[in-house]
Amino acid sequence: QVQLVETGGGLVQAGGSLRLSCAASGRTSAIYTMGWFRQAPGKEREFVAAIRRSSGRTTYADSVKGRFTISRDNAKSTIYLQMNSLKPEDTALYYCAGGLTGTYGYWGQGTQVTVSS
Repeated sequence: QVQLVETGGGLVQAGGSLRLSCAASGRTSAIYTMGWFRQAPGKEREFVAAIRRSSGRTTYADSVKGRFTISRDNAKSTIYLQMNSLKPEDTALYYCAGGLTGTYGYWGQGTQVTVSS
């Protein structure tokens, strides 16, 4: 089993920055990939970014490319999402996810990000 806990959400003005953290515990050595998803009110959950634990390979949604950066610290079993140039449309509940294979089987409780215009 893997447990995920997100921190770092909050309220920020448009154009500002926030950094989210996701700490993993449990079978962290078995994690293959970790990522960030978000869900805005009335919308479906969408992929934001992902990083592979061993290689560090990253992928991003087109909507965040050039503004968000995902990174990892394997020694701390933690991933980060640095969010710059935030827009009101980035407002959502952000979830951390982890998978022991190519799919995500573990989810955090979510952290709210609100961007005011």
